[in-house]
Amino acid sequence: MEQGILDDIINRLLEVRGRPGKQVQLSESEIRQLCVVSKDIFLQQPNLLELEAPIKICDIHGQYSDLLRLFEYGGLPPNANYLFLGDYVDRGKQSLEAICLLLAYKIKYPENFFLLRGNHECASINRIYGFYDECKRRFNVRLWKTFTECFNCLPVAALIDEKILCMHGGLSPDLNNLDQIRSLQRPTDVPDTGLLCDLLWSDPSKDVQGWGVNDRGVSFTFGSDKVSEFLQKHDLDLICRAHQVVEDGYEFFANRQLVTIFSAPNYCGEFDNAGAMMSVDETLMCSFQILKPVDKKSKFNFGSTTTAKPGNPSTGVFGSTTTAKPGNSPAGIKSFFGTKV
Repeated sequence: MEQGILDDIINRLLEVRGRPGKQVQLSESEIRQLCVVSKDIFLQQPNLLELEAPIKICDIHGQYSDLLRLFEYGGLPPNANYLFLGDYVDRGKQSLEAICLLLAYKIKYPENFFLLRGNHECASINRIYGFYDECKRRFNVRLWKTFTECFNCLPVAALIDEKILCMHGGLSPDLNNLDQIRSLQRPTDVPDTGLLCDLLWSDPSKDVQGWGVNDRGVSFTFGSDKVSEFLQKHDLDLICRAHQVVEDGYEFFANRQLVTIFSAPNYCGEFDNAGAMMSVDETLMCSFQILKPVDKKSKFNFGSTTTAKPGNPSTGVFGSTTTAKPGNSPAGIKSFFGTKV
C-alpha cells in the first residue's frame, strides 16, 4: 500500500478529533485495501504474538470518539506501543472509522501496533450486533464480507515478556500448553466449541471453582483456582483480558492474577462505567489510566492513574457485557453488573 495513500487515510480519520459522531469519508476501495494489506500482515505474524514491554493495552467497542481520546491520552503510534484486545466493531456508533484507523496503524507500524481477535470479529456475531447494518447502510454487504475475511486472520493471544498472557475472553479447559495457540490454523471462522472459541468467549467467575456453565450460552466460566493453576504451570504473572464491562474500566480477579480491561466509557450510552487503559512498563509494573464516564453536559474527562504489580490481593466484582450466541436469549441489560456482551 502506498505510504502517501495510507498517511492520507490516517490524517482524514484523525481530522474528526473533538467532533464526536462526525463521519469520515473513505472510499470503498481504500477500505478494501486496508483489509487486504492488514490481512497479509496478520498471517505473517504468529497467532500467539510475543511482545515486549513497554506497551499499552486497550479494549474498545466501536466507540470511535473514545478511541481517539485514548490515543490523545496514551500518545499516537508510534510514540507508544499498543495492544488491543478485540471487539473493534458492533454497538458503537462508528465501527467503520474505528476498525479502519486500527487497520491503518497496523499497516503503518506492524511491529509497534497489535490487534487481537474478539468474539465480535466473527460474521455470525457482527451480523446481528450492528456492524453488518453499518456496512450495508454506508457501503454494501460485499464490504462486510471483505472485513470478515480480514477478521478470520487476526491473531488470538499475546504474551508480553513471557509473563503476561493476553486474550479477549479467557482460559479454556482444552488449553494445556501455549503451543496449542501457536498451532491454531488461520484463516478460520470462530467455532462453537473448543480452544479458539474459549479464548474469545470464556469469563472468570467468583461463583465457581473449576469450570462452570456460561450463561452466554457459549464456552465456560472459570474460577480463581483455574487462574492460579494455569499461571503456576506456565510460569506466568498475569492474565489480561477484556470481554466484560467493569465499572472502573479495570477489575482484578483471583488475587490480582487476572485483570479485565474495558476502555469504552459510558458503554453503549447505557452504562456509567469508566474506561481504562493498562500501561505495562519495562519492569512489568502495570498502571491504569482511567477515562472517566462523561457527564452529558461536560467535556470529556481524563481520570487518575493507579499502579499495581500483578499478584497483590484486591477485591472486586466483575461486570459483563451482553453478547450471546445467536439462538440463545441472554438476560437483558440490567443494572451494572451481571449482564454480558
